[in-house]
Amino acid sequence: MRRWVKGALGILATLAVMGAAAYHVRTDLALGLVRWRSTQEVAANQPVPWQQGPAIPSAPPTERPPNIVFILFDDLGMNDLSTFGGGFAGGRVKTPNIDRLAAEGAIFTQAYAGNATCSPSRAQLMTGRYATRTGFEFTPTPPGFARVVSMVSADIQPDRPPVLYNAEADAVARPFEDQGLPPEEVTIAEVLKARGYHTVHIGKWHLGNAAKFHPNAQGFDESLNMDGMLHLPENDPDVVNAHVDFDPIDRFLWASAHFATSYNNGPKFAPGGYLADYWTDESLKVIEANRHNPFFLYLAHWGVHSPLQATREDFEAVGDIAPHRARVYAAMIRALDRSVGRIMAKLEEEGLAENTLVVISSDNGAPGYVGIEQVNAPYRGGKGTFFEGGIRVPLLARWPARVPAGARIALPVGQVDLMPTFAAAADAPLPPGVTIDGRNLLSALTGRGPSLRADAPLFWSSGYYRAVRAGDWKLQVNGKQKKVWLYNLAADPTEQRNLAASEPARRGELEALLEAHERGRKAPLYASTFDMPVSIDRTLAQTFDPRGEWIYWPN
Repeated sequence: MRRWVKGALGILATLAVMGAAAYHVRTDLALGLVRWRSTQEVAANQPVPWQQGPAIPSAPPTERPPNIVFILFDDLGMNDLSTFGGGFAGGRVKTPNIDRLAAEGAIFTQAYAGNATCSPSRAQLMTGRYATRTGFEFTPTPPGFARVVSMVSADIQPDRPPVLYNAEADAVARPFEDQGLPPEEVTIAEVLKARGYHTVHIGKWHLGNAAKFHPNAQGFDESLNMDGMLHLPENDPDVVNAHVDFDPIDRFLWASAHFATSYNNGPKFAPGGYLADYWTDESLKVIEANRHNPFFLYLAHWGVHSPLQATREDFEAVGDIAPHRARVYAAMIRALDRSVGRIMAKLEEEGLAENTLVVISSDNGAPGYVGIEQVNAPYRGGKGTFFEGGIRVPLLARWPARVPAGARIALPVGQVDLMPTFAAAADAPLPPGVTIDGRNLLSALTGRGPSLRADAPLFWSSGYYRAVRAGDWKLQVNGKQKKVWLYNLAADPTEQRNLAASEPARRGELEALLEAHERGRKAPLYASTFDMPVSIDRTLAQTFDPRGEWIYWPN
């Protein structure tokens, strides 16, 4: 079936020579094929049979290893949280629960995602290893994605640089289900499970759909996995949708999306409500079921990733924000903040808050393709770029037993550091014989122990596009376009003045770091199938300016 769909899409591509009208025909037919292929049987909602922990505690909560709750948002911009930028829409939409968590814990003011797209970031935070070691360098995309997105882009964005589709690589690509984090990689869930933790994943995984890549095969005792891309059914009476018609990715998502979840890799069934609320409901049940033994809860929200969908209640609550897509986006932020508040309240209700490490972050910066300005302000760029807007993310940690309230930590850190930090918090040994690239951040969090080097390098890679930060200096190199950017982030945190030509010695130092990092790298597990043009200073809703800064992003 997959081969047939590819062949059909190939035939449609030949319609390009038939004139402008044919573009609309082939686009509609291609999206229709995606919609047809994505049709799935999804059962009605059913209760999740969460495993019940011991009825009697082995020790008081403060004398056990700490519980760890890691809440990961998807595509959330730095300026979406009032903790950092005052709140979305010029401060009209606050995030009081997240603000409270930040005030009661620590904020890393220079924290970075593992990559500028979701899956490589998730692989890095799960393993504490760079893509150069794991080979997990590109985000897996569903069948037909690269071809259809290139078609739709040519149709609706004729004045922009084209999406470059690699038909040869796509023809020999692994099936979508087999594009995953290799089973031999050791995840933080496996490390904590060996320490006696009950490990639970809820939400997005995106590290492979085949059984050997599933969360249950990567150390999670239980998994309530996202098996669709809708936050609610499109025609649900409680949903407010925002179609972003100028975005080819949005069109593909709406055509291919459905509303489904599964428990422990079983049959698919409908979630019990808006995803952010449903996953929070189930997280509260997990906390209650495991209140007498240490647990690791990885709650990976789908919000604020498109398709943009909100509940009608949240949509009404945020007020008359314009345009419509921004109001829906704001409502989605409100739902995520509510989730954090409910998690914190449950930990307090169960007497677990004091000795629970709660960490919040986002997998990358917000994308320009949703057409909403200022989401990553004051930083340039967004998802799909290694400018600060694409990789600078919130990182908050609350652990009353050990982390002082109100701490602000200026140390540059990355999500590669989370795995060894969680292991150290649990007093769990790291896997023997495995090189871990991340650093244990406990001394920075608690203010106790050895100081960490502020000039330790952080690396990012996506094919020919690479970056490194060492100390205050950051270098980006895009081999396809022969572009180089060098910035002193202490003097120029928003990357306005490119010093690549005027600071050759500093550029050479960072290029040497990149070369050393790439030496002996593991080849990507699968090839890039397309190159996406991304504007640095304009959203997709704005007119493309060929004189402005833009890059190609490979995936």
